[in-house]
Amino acid sequence: MQDNYSFRHRHILGLEQMSAEDINHVITIARSFKEVSARPIKKVPTLRGKTIVNFFFEPSTRTRLSFEIAAKRMSADTFNISASTSSATKGETLIDTAKNLQAMNPDIIVLRHSSSGAPHLLARHVEASIINAGDGTHEHPSQGLLDIMTIMEHKGSLAGLKIAIIGDIAHSRVAGSDIRGFTKLGAKVYLAGPRTFMPAAVEQMGAVVCDDVQEAVRDADVVMALRIQQERQNDSLIPSLREYAICYGVNDSLLRLAKDDVLVMHPGPINRGVEMNPDVADGKRSVILDQVTNGVAVRMALLYLVLGGDKPGVEQGE
Repeated sequence: MQDNYSFRHRHILGLEQMSAEDINHVITIARSFKEVSARPIKKVPTLRGKTIVNFFFEPSTRTRLSFEIAAKRMSADTFNISASTSSATKGETLIDTAKNLQAMNPDIIVLRHSSSGAPHLLARHVEASIINAGDGTHEHPSQGLLDIMTIMEHKGSLAGLKIAIIGDIAHSRVAGSDIRGFTKLGAKVYLAGPRTFMPAAVEQMGAVVCDDVQEAVRDADVVMALRIQQERQNDSLIPSLREYAICYGVNDSLLRLAKDDVLVMHPGPINRGVEMNPDVADGKRSVILDQVTNGVAVRMALLYLVLGGDKPGVEQGE
């Protein structure tokens, strides 16, 4: 990385807007913050006096909690709002809600929304920095970054790796970020799943679509299963969950086609016995809980960077 490099993103809307250099810089900062979570006292004063609002229009466990933990570990003031407890239930528009939040002068609004492009819309109407915590079927940039960090920890680099992503690609915002991030760092991404789960023209993002799941997994360095996004489907796009599990579920038999040191990943939550067998999810090749751990570090890095931090500054909390 060049000595004069500077992270210039005031908003984190997607990995589509980030370069390979940007991504590597986020991971470098995240590694420096990961050490904070291992301390007896898990707190640094890095964002003291800053205000962060987590505004989630959709349910979330890992993303919402890890953003909250990340902010509190850097001493920021954190407030959580869900759609069910906001004025959205009274008919207030997203922009009006955001403008009212802006009137209270938060520094960052972390937004999860069911509509693709919602964070981009807010970024044009408020002064606070916007971090996309998942928008519709578009992107989930912090998940993509934590997936990259997890692979890097185990493989050193993504360059030259074969990464298989299996499942509901069309409705997964995680897939949108992972494909963009993985390919920018030199990995080759192979996709497999029912044709009804495959978005049109996904090859234009640099991925290879496989008709046979075995082709996708053969000699893979990483195998990632995705959750079936039933809440985003108006019609049944597969005959049954049982048939899906038989044809596309990640099990020991399928993994025998991958490399011996293959990493098994899933962004969660897992439908055990459907997308992935329990013995695989809990097995020695699984790094699923590493993904969760790295999620806090990555989100600490993003909060720090959008507020103007540019070099690791964890030592100031020692």
